[in-house]
Amino acid sequence: MRWFGFGFNEFGQIVGREQDRSDAANEVKVVHPTEVTRVTKCRCKVPREILQVRTSWSTRLSLHSTDDSSGAFLDGFRRLGSKCCGYIEQSRGCKDAFNMNGSLMALAFQDRIDIWDVQKESGPVVWSMDVEPSLDNSDPPLQLPLVSEGYIALKPPFYRPLSPHLKAKTLALGPAHAILLGATGAVYTWGLGSHGQLGHGSLTSEEEPRAVEALWGVPMKAVAAGGWHCCCISEAADLYVWGWNESGQLGLPSRGVRKGQEENICGKAAQCQDADVLPDDGLTHKEEEKEIFISIQAFPALLDLNPPCEIKAVSCGSRHTAAITTEGNLYTWGWGQYGQLGHQNVLSSDEPQCVEFFREHQLCVSDVVCGVWNTFAAVVKQEEREKSPLLQGL
Repeated sequence: MRWFGFGFNEFGQIVGREQDRSDAANEVKVVHPTEVTRVTKCRCKVPREILQVRTSWSTRLSLHSTDDSSGAFLDGFRRLGSKCCGYIEQSRGCKDAFNMNGSLMALAFQDRIDIWDVQKESGPVVWSMDVEPSLDNSDPPLQLPLVSEGYIALKPPFYRPLSPHLKAKTLALGPAHAILLGATGAVYTWGLGSHGQLGHGSLTSEEEPRAVEALWGVPMKAVAAGGWHCCCISEAADLYVWGWNESGQLGLPSRGVRKGQEENICGKAAQCQDADVLPDDGLTHKEEEKEIFISIQAFPALLDLNPPCEIKAVSCGSRHTAAITTEGNLYTWGWGQYGQLGHQNVLSSDEPQCVEFFREHQLCVSDVVCGVWNTFAAVVKQEEREKSPLLQGL
């Protein structure tokens, strides 16, 4: 499995400056999907494969398998004066990692959860919690930020308890809101609701988890949280979206995005005609008045992709969204000013569009992780996916 990244690269999250001396390493905007580089200069064994990517605004954490298959360790890129930190050898044996705000990261080991501050000179560990290994193998292990009987928050207090009746299966955190998937497929949200990101039909906040009633009776299998929006996938592989749509991140008509598209078209047309003013027949404004633009979608809305397809995974950035179909195609939409949509330009879109790069190279996308302003996609070759029933389920 290989990982590609595109979008914001100011801190070397996609193309690390110490790993790649090419011009691409100095690009703030990586608009072409670029394979994520791997560090080879370290005292520990060279990683075999990147298992997982977790990202925040200024960092990327990559969980690796090792040559001796004894566990996993982690590498991250972070601006430390003029330096970047690479492999963190003490993370060997780490089973899961969660990229937090600032210089913080959470690491899950077999017997404990650690929160590290990589900029802390006196030692990286700032908080730790012992955990007991589960003896019940029937349920999948909890993934960060979920931990036993609670979750890891982005700021102190780091441990936040959850009511036992929720029976949490998956949790996703936005900057100031959370979305939780229960074992029965019910969805709960809480936190800041100023942009409709809680899906309760209002702009009010919630201090405690509250069920999204509009989805009641429709079992879900995945959830994702962005800057001010949320998404979830039903058991029937339908995609639901809600929250802020200022940049088209919900895939619904956005006035700002349409205006930007019109300005881009008019600018190109003006260049082709030596800046002559194009005639205005008056139809554009009339059509705009008829079209309904959505700034805030406070209730979950069913989003259909064109052509119709089933969704198996979704991830949210600050103001963009990415989803994988069961066929292994990647669709993106929303704010694209750093190239985070993968369409090899810096245009925004309020309509889901397929990232053609992967189809052109006969690559199937198996996982996607959105950073704040960038996107990372795990891929396998088409022929490998067709030969392996396990990969077909990814």
